[in-house]
Amino acid sequence: MNCRKFLSMAIACALLPLAALAADISGSWKTSFDSQIGKQEYSFTFVVTGTTLTGKAKSATSDTAITEGKVDNNTVTFVENLDYQGMPLKVTYTGTIVSADEIKFKRDVAGLAMEELVATRVK
Repeated sequence: MNCRKFLSMAIACALLPLAALAADISGSWKTSFDSQIGKQEYSFTFVVTGTTLTGKAKSATSDTAITEGKVDNNTVTFVENLDYQGMPLKVTYTGTIVSADEIKFKRDVAGLAMEELVATRVK
């Protein structure tokens, strides 16, 4: 019985940093990456309330509200709805929180292009 308690406590302690990590991405982030239309530089402002993610995605050509945002353990997902030459363009982000200062994202541009990027916290 004592061994079970110890094992349960050890597992809980091992998982505790992941729970804290998932809750700590609110704030300013930046990234730059190559895309089909050239180098992109973005800044993100994330606000996490529970598991809901809101905020802004800003580039040289847009300043867009984040929609459909969610944080689930170390996974981050959200949508950036753009207007590209008068046409709606849905950009879906799926990310993995690597540390308190780094998130690795895959960016799906309306099924037309897939890009990988790393966002770093602005301090």
